[in-house]
Order: sequence, then C-alpha cells, then structure tokens
Amino acid sequence: MRYSKLLQPFTFLCDLILLNIALQCAHLLIFTFYSYEIQSTDFLLLVNLTWITIASVTKNYTIKRPLILSDNLSKFMSSIVYHLVMVLGIVYFFKLYEVSRMVMFCTYLLFFIFIVVQRSLIFFTLDYIRKKGYNIKHVIIIGNADIVNRVKKSFSRHPEYGYNFITTIPEEMIESMPHDVLFDKILDAGPDEAFICYKFMDQLLLNKLVNLGDQHSIKIKLVSDLVLDNSYASIVNYENLPVIQITSSIEISLKIILFKRCFDILFSLLVMIPGLPVFIVLAIITKLTSKGPVFYRQERIGRNHKPFSMYKFRSMYVNSEQAVPLLSKDKDPRITKWGLFLRKSRLDELPQFWNVLKGDMSIVGPRPERQYFIEQLIEESPNYKKLFKLKPGLTSIGQVNYGYAENVQEMRDRIRYDLIYLKNINFNNDLSIIFQTIKVMVQLKGK
Repeated sequence: MRYSKLLQPFTFLCDLILLNIALQCAHLLIFTFYSYEIQSTDFLLLVNLTWITIASVTKNYTIKRPLILSDNLSKFMSSIVYHLVMVLGIVYFFKLYEVSRMVMFCTYLLFFIFIVVQRSLIFFTLDYIRKKGYNIKHVIIIGNADIVNRVKKSFSRHPEYGYNFITTIPEEMIESMPHDVLFDKILDAGPDEAFICYKFMDQLLLNKLVNLGDQHSIKIKLVSDLVLDNSYASIVNYENLPVIQITSSIEISLKIILFKRCFDILFSLLVMIPGLPVFIVLAIITKLTSKGPVFYRQERIGRNHKPFSMYKFRSMYVNSEQAVPLLSKDKDPRITKWGLFLRKSRLDELPQFWNVLKGDMSIVGPRPERQYFIEQLIEESPNYKKLFKLKPGLTSIGQVNYGYAENVQEMRDRIRYDLIYLKNINFNNDLSIIFQTIKVMVQLKGK
C-alpha cells in the first residue's frame, strides 16, 4: 500500500521516456542518425510539453481497480490522437519546422507498441502481487446480508482485484445504532473503501457516509440489490440523478472497435508480409497433393448478419458437400491426407488473414457460421444472436477451449465460451487467445 501512491507518477514518467525513445528510434529508422540542431531540440521540447499537458488532462497514466487493460489502452489511444493533432497543428499552423510525416507515423506507431508492452507488464505485475496478498485495499461492507454475501462471493473469485474485507456491519445493527457510533466503528476499522449494500437506504445516512468518506479519504461505493441475468448495466448521471441503464446485450464502445481494427490490420500485416513464403509453399503442396483449387471459398454470416466469402486452404476433396451443409468430423473421408495436417495445425485458416484485412473478420471473435446452422443454433440457444454485435474471428475462445464442432449440439456448447468472451472483451484476453491458438497449432491439436 505504501508504494501504490508511486504507481501513477512512475507510469507518467515511463510514458514520457517511452515517447522520447520512440521519437529517437523513428529518426534512426528513417534518417539512420539523429540531427541535434536547435530546431530539433525545440521540437523535442514541444513534443514533451504537449504530452505533459495532454496526459495531465486525460489522466491516461491512472491505473484503477479492477484492472482492465483494454480500457486503459483505449484512453491512451485517445491521448495519442489529441497529442498528434496538437503537435501537427502547432507545427503547421505556425510553420515552425519541417517535420517528416514518416517520422511522425513511426514515432506514434512505436510509442503505442511500447505502451502496450509497458502496460501489459504493469498489469501482469499488479495481478501477480495482489494474488500474493500485497498491494491490498482494505474494505468494510455495510448493509443487507444477502447482498453482502453476494459481494464477498464475487470478489473471492478475483483475488487480482486486491480487496480485503476487514469487517461487516449488518443493516440490523445500523437500524439500532446511533450515527455517531456507526461512524466511529467505521473509522476504527481503518478501511480504504466502504461498500454500502442497500435495499432501502436512508438518504440522510447516505449523505453523512459520503461526507465521512470525503473527510477521511474513504471511497464510498453503493452496491444495488439488482441481480442481472444475461443483462448488463451502466450508470448515467443526469445532473444529481444517477440512473441505471440496462440492456440485454453489451454495447461495444467505439474505442474498442477502433482498437481491435487497428490491431487486426497491424497483426495481419505482420503475419502476411513475412509469412508470404509459407503461404506460397502451402499453396503449392495443396495443389500437388489433390485435384482442385488451392483455396476454398464459402459464404459465412458476419457482423450484423452481413454475409461474406470466407477463404481457407482447401482441405477436402472437390465436391465433398453437394446436398446439404455438413460439419466435418474425426476420420472424415472427405478430408485429404494433406488436408488432415492443415486442419490439425490450423494452417488451413491462414487465408482468413485476407478476410481480416478486408474488414470481414477480426483476429479474435466468435467463429463465423453458415446460415443453415445459424437458424438451428438460434432455436437451440437464443443468446447466440448477441454474438452478431462482433465481427467473427479467425480464432476464438471457443475454438481454443472446445475445438471444431461435429454437430449442432457441440456448436451450442461452444457458444457458451463465445458468450463469456463477449462479456470480457479486452486486449489481455485477445492476446491470451492468440497465444493459446499458437500452442494448439504447434501441438497439432486441431480437428
């Protein structure tokens, strides 16, 4: 706890250092050396002062509980955009210097990559430390027993949140206890935060608790008795009136959509450009080992029910599916010997990086299905319709943990994983799914 106050200034300073490293690296990459002329020194000063201003306003260096990397990176992306607009605006409006567009592009690209690595390390370290019982926030819970137990059960599943419940004050005790005695009891416990679990909260008491928290640096948090089943809530403040907004599906923010799209493009290019020789070799072997085209194209249904053509390296004999759509299964006679290796290694999916670049798919997301199976899945599992808010993925948590499905029942079971992913879209999860996919590919555990 005594070191937690240093985290924000440490992060702020690291961000500033990484910005300068990115700028220097960009100059080295473009010009092979950095010129230390007066105008370059002035430009460095402009870049640093602008970033200090933007960071101070946006508070992008703030790391809050619970740790959600995607939210932190989304805020950081906004800061980068503001910084770029301000720097270029000052440079070009006042015609101060000649700035290379390529240098600026490389600077911000490197800066973002550095920050992703840095934030990931910070979040991983904090997760580890809190799971070991350090950097803990001490919490007191006040109110209804049922809600209190629900809060404790929920937080016990997430030790990385770093909360320690030190004492509980039940609502029966509050009703018979003078306010001054209640406040003394809270202060004696020495909490960092107080969770107020209420069904019917006395407005006067609530106001006094808030004032007590402000005076003694105790965060006051209200926990509603509302239980949501497959629904999601957010708070909208209308002046002094907090309103709970409830929806049956998660609203995916524009920041997350933008972040995922940028990551998809960057990751696809990093795979396709260096991996072009591998693509060519796989294409040649596919062509030589069986008659038919190299690529297999099939219509799938994407985001918002929009159909698109999905590509794969062909792993089956030509005309293997003529009457009705069929799912593949173990020892499927339609699969070629080379196709069996492609499917076990998941290499048959590589052409879908083209679908990702086109915008039909994402790197991580629920696997796209054909309309024939979608109609059956919606009958079996109506929640499947929620997945159409996302772009389908080249890989998915269901694909990693469950694998290929051989029938509609197994497809329905796999959907449960994708619905979990829908509730937890963040950069950490996407990276974890990608690494797990690579592990499946290396171990030839695909079906």
